Amino acid sequence: MGYTIKQVSEKTNLSAHVLRYYEKEGLLSRVSRSGSGFRHYSEDDLEWLSLICCLKNTGMSLKQIKDFVDLSAQGGKTLKQRLEMLAEHKKNVEDQINQMHKHLDKVSCKISCFTKQYEEYLQSGTQGGDS
Repeated sequence: MGYTIKQVSEKTNLSAHVLRYYEKEGLLSRVSRSGSGFRHYSEDDLEWLSLICCLKNTGMSLKQIKDFVDLSAQGGKTLKQRLEMLAEHKKNVEDQINQMHKHLDKVSCKISCFTKQYEEYLQSGTQGGDS
């Protein structure tokens, strides 16, 4: 039993156009087809899509993802390369997270500063209006 492109689109929030594009670019090379040419996605295809989306959403380029897929197709002899590729990507994601934490700290500090200024402004405006 497989999933139609519409079902996969609904499950993954990826448009049919994007799914066809990923297949055309070789990111999903194993999608089977019915006798009439309709795509039938397997659980393995869904797992690959999940990984592709994860890698893409964490900043890996489609070219790098394609390289990873190509290495995967070569089997066990590329495990070390794939491990190194994922380890490097993990480091990049961690660096991005650390940078985002610094940005978040700065935004939080500004919110605190502006909140204090706003409260002082309200107090001075209220007191000034009573005179």
